[in-house]
Amino acid sequence: MRRRPTVPYVNDGRRAAGILLHPTSLPGRFGIGDFGDELFAFLDWLPRAGIKLWQVLPLNPPGYGNSPYGCHSSYAGNPLLISPERLLRDGLLPEHGLDGVPKFREDHVDFDAVVAFKTTLLRESWRHFQTHASEDHRTGMRRFEEDNKWLPDWALYAALKERYAGARWPEWPHAIAVRDAAVIAETARELDAEISYQKYVQYLFFKQWAAVREAAAARDLRIIGDLPIYVAADSADVWANRELFQLDDYGEPVVVAGVPPDYFSATGQRWGNPLYRWDRLRETNYRWWLSRFRAALRFADIVRVDHFRGFAAYWEIPAAEPTAMHGRWVPGPGRALFDALRETIGSLPLIAEDLGFITPEVHALRKAIGVPGMKILQFGFAQPNSPHLPHNYEPMTVVYTGTHDNDTARGWFANASPAERELARTYLGMDDTQPIERALMHAAFTSVAQTAVVPVQDVLGLDSDARMNRPGDKAANWSWRLLPGALTEDHAARLRRLAEITGRL
Repeated sequence: MRRRPTVPYVNDGRRAAGILLHPTSLPGRFGIGDFGDELFAFLDWLPRAGIKLWQVLPLNPPGYGNSPYGCHSSYAGNPLLISPERLLRDGLLPEHGLDGVPKFREDHVDFDAVVAFKTTLLRESWRHFQTHASEDHRTGMRRFEEDNKWLPDWALYAALKERYAGARWPEWPHAIAVRDAAVIAETARELDAEISYQKYVQYLFFKQWAAVREAAAARDLRIIGDLPIYVAADSADVWANRELFQLDDYGEPVVVAGVPPDYFSATGQRWGNPLYRWDRLRETNYRWWLSRFRAALRFADIVRVDHFRGFAAYWEIPAAEPTAMHGRWVPGPGRALFDALRETIGSLPLIAEDLGFITPEVHALRKAIGVPGMKILQFGFAQPNSPHLPHNYEPMTVVYTGTHDNDTARGWFANASPAERELARTYLGMDDTQPIERALMHAAFTSVAQTAVVPVQDVLGLDSDARMNRPGDKAANWSWRLLPGALTEDHAARLRRLAEITGRL
């Protein structure tokens, strides 16, 4: 077994380049990208392109709207990413298990259709496992259960979601919602078969993901994961740890997360996530958060921490407020959390997502714990001398042409104001024939930022139709996919040459 790389690249002084591509966006015949052959082909392509870093979005089970940022668990994996091909090869499906696969769209994920197909397939795999599994698989399953202390809470939560037709946990019978010990024990006995199935699904996910991580390590690739600062209200995290969140007696949030009004929104953003009881967390030396960080590092070598500024201070909104306008800033845990983390796991292979309203205190916290922040080139042309322009970077920076939340480079430029386009042309030295995405990639790679990351859409020069996060578009949000064969050797050669001349190999 190949030992995984220990050097993170993002804060060790070496220059490197990365590609942002969530696995659901990979091609494949099962309606959604997964841990199958197309992913391994992508891992083969990355070194040929001179790429050392592969960035993904959260890999947990998505909740409302299929968003990877509103997951039902910080620990469990997304069952939709399990590869049917690999189940068949591992003897975890009957020989006819992939006969009659439906015809799916290639360019977008139809989540309803994919959920129906994959759920049927996984349940068939479970039936096959019970009667035909090898002793190696049975031993692997037992060890997986023994090694994952989060698994019982998740499996019971998932089984209850199934029993109550997807209802939010505060809407379950009150004794179950508040986890009355006797009722929970009796319910677990009643749902034993479903709980066993849910554990099996997680065994499959982590078995396949372990193979992906080993393949990445063999190619000297590091994986950048993503850790949202907040968890979804309807999650096993909150249900199993109610005392750590600001909830009422029924499990509903008393206050919720968001950000205040700013240039982009006159009413701010009301995200709705429950807020932590940092006093309770501090009393346990942040035990739950340390466990969550460990879980995040099981998914990735390096972790981007979303909304890092919330650790310095966070915007608290009364739950009854319909917008984020009437909130207040409340101090976060600050450096104490990261000191506890360093004492527990050693180095901090983190990237701080320090975008938005950032105060000197946020910068001071990031520098005190020694992790890089982020710059977004698309944000750099709203004003002269923007902090997002390369001449203002410090070396310990991760620069992006754009992220999953932005439009593609080509889509952004087409919709930018005339003033922004003119500033971009002047700053980047563009002529009328140069595509904006190549100009931005050149600026990112040639900058002093030690790490440069490019969404795969910009490598391909795609327009707004390829945007990943499409707020308000319920039909297409988070659903974009690469077409088969989209990434070519020409793309690899162009990227590799750029990485070579900018010292990123």
